[in-house]
Amino acid sequence: MNIEETVKSNKLDFEGIPSSYYLLGLMSAFENRFQAMADSVMKEISWKQFFAIVCINMCKEPPTLRELSEVLGSSHQNVKQILLKLEKKGFIEFLPDASDKRKQRIILTKSCQKFCEKNNEMSIRIMSKMFEGVPEKDIKTTIKTITKIERNLSEV
Repeated sequence: MNIEETVKSNKLDFEGIPSSYYLLGLMSAFENRFQAMADSVMKEISWKQFFAIVCINMCKEPPTLRELSEVLGSSHQNVKQILLKLEKKGFIEFLPDASDKRKQRIILTKSCQKFCEKNNEMSIRIMSKMFEGVPEKDIKTTIKTITKIERNLSEV
């Protein structure tokens, strides 16, 4: 049952709850539902592992653990655990930084690239279905809103 069905069935009462609180709860519930769906669809790796791969791929140069932790919005320890699992599966490698040997850069392996190519069509289908009927302007407004909320959060 999704949140809309739960509200309609009167199992939840949002009367009098400020919209900001409702939005925060909605985002948390969405994250949980999305993660469960993605974990069930992707058999080889978890959603969090896949998201780390996506973020590594988006970086202009192979990121360090600290840089990737910032992008993912997660702790150094949590990201390290995700990366160790990906390394064990042969999806990433740690390589010493060329200018500072104390730093390690995270690179995606050929095995990871094959996995991404194999799952690309499925990812496109899921994204298309999720955003079906949602106008581009609404998506951009949501991005602006969440970006502003995140900026405010960093000042707390």
